[in-house]
Amino acid sequence: MKLGIIIASTRPERKGSILGQWFYEQARQHSGVEASLIELADVNLPLLDESGHPRLQQYEHAHTKAWSDQVAALDAFVFVTPEYNFGTPPALNNALNYLYKEWNYKPAGFVSYGGISGGTRSVEMTKQILGALKVVPLVEAVTIPFFAKHLTDAQTFEANDIQIQAAANLVKELQRWHGALKTLRA
Repeated sequence: MKLGIIIASTRPERKGSILGQWFYEQARQHSGVEASLIELADVNLPLLDESGHPRLQQYEHAHTKAWSDQVAALDAFVFVTPEYNFGTPPALNNALNYLYKEWNYKPAGFVSYGGISGGTRSVEMTKQILGALKVVPLVEAVTIPFFAKHLTDAQTFEANDIQIQAAANLVKELQRWHGALKTLRA
């Protein structure tokens, strides 16, 4: 399974990269998983600038074609996301809306982080968008409330046993759904 771990925050000094790196290391421990980290800050998509509807896949811009190729090559996704004003980060919303068929019939999970809610409101809002893209959002997730308390030196995430087990459960469930959805993508 080719797993794309997508860091949703693009803010300077973002902590999502640290959490994404931690989850990447967790995912790599599972046989049959080929994980890759994708920083939306590096993808650097402008506000949606394609004239045609994404379902037509008649992309005009090189950045859209590159994003399409990257997403199409993946079998499953994990979105590492904070919440912005109780919702989906704008960069993630924009990146999702750029494409359509490339997302279809693939499972997705979340590593969410924030204050008291641990980013769960962002997850719930993003699930609505994923449903419209025919992505299967999973129940299994890693939720990290008060995530700053888990940063040992502002650059290292120190997970607890619950988060480590949640990460393992998420990867296993992504593998199951990947296998089940593979026939729909064929």
